[in-house]
Amino acid sequence: MGKTVAKDLSKNFKSLDELIAANTDKLAEVDSIGPKIAGSVSAFFNKDQNRSVIESLKAAGLQFESNQEGPETSTLEGKTFVLTGSLPTLTRKEATEWIEKHGGKTSSSVSGNTDFLLAGESAGSKLAKAQKLNVPVIDESEFNRLVGRKTD
Repeated sequence: MGKTVAKDLSKNFKSLDELIAANTDKLAEVDSIGPKIAGSVSAFFNKDQNRSVIESLKAAGLQFESNQEGPETSTLEGKTFVLTGSLPTLTRKEATEWIEKHGGKTSSSVSGNTDFLLAGESAGSKLAKAQKLNVPVIDESEFNRLVGRKTD
């Protein structure tokens, strides 16, 4: 399971118990989860060995509650960004946090599903691919305008 799927699951199920109890139809309702992943998640939690490990972790004091809140705004809802190069004032982690905070998501590679390439210095091959696919390329100042980020 990748980062996007894990984040989407944690947004939709506030506890591990809630996730375990979900059937494949309920799992498949989550953005980024199709029938195949839903089946895999369900099968994982239906194995006695996996449930036993989870119960042992709970007994050891681990808490499986999601404290993740939804995005602050929906400005970037449904938009996928790829980041490349060095940005003037943001690290990639910070830019990703801003994107997610406004309802967007990130991907590591440019494709036809990419909505924006956020490009900094030394952008490289991702920039060339974005241009070939006619993906809009924005710099940090344009990104700041999109998310309402003040830099002064």
